[in-house]
Amino acid sequence: MTTRETTVKNKTGLHARPASAFVETANKFKSAIKIKNVDKGTPEVNAKSIIKLLTLSMSQGTTISISAEGEDEVEAVNTLIELVDSGFGEL
Repeated sequence: MTTRETTVKNKTGLHARPASAFVETANKFKSAIKIKNVDKGTPEVNAKSIIKLLTLSMSQGTTISISAEGEDEVEAVNTLIELVDSGFGEL
């Protein structure tokens, strides 16, 4: 299992458009991918489900944890961390 943390940087947080981009990217990988809101201590949810992702209420400045398990887990986590760190093109 590979896990990394990062902070949501874009001003509007993970609202519908960036959440959709996150889920679309997560679904490109074979690994099981989970995400959680570290600040709120929420349970991990399936990062390939936009509904689950939106329930985490991740605003700007929220620390999140992304983990993956499977054959492409390192690439999956690194790609999703890069996506979040880029601000989903909103910075």
